Amino acid sequence: MAPLPGAELVRRPLQLYRYLLRCCQQLPTKGIQQHYKHAVRQSFRVHSDEDNPERIQQIIKRAIEDADWIMNKVGAWPLGSACELG
Repeated sequence: MAPLPGAELVRRPLQLYRYLLRCCQQLPTKGIQQHYKHAVRQSFRVHSDEDNPERIQQIIKRAIEDADWIMNKVGAWPLGSACELG
């Protein structure tokens, strides 16, 4: 599963949030989608008080890399597989 177009345009936290939720919509099952949507929300809550612009950019870069990795890993599974991330 290829990363969604537009990842290179993500510069602000709200853009990242939208990008990650769009990635979640591309995942193969509702269970996996809900799991990662919850993880995205939790991560944003944890980092909501971050005010260092350099650190924010590091977080954005890492989140996009992680999302791409997850999309590739989950995309390789056949639909209906008994495996789920957790």
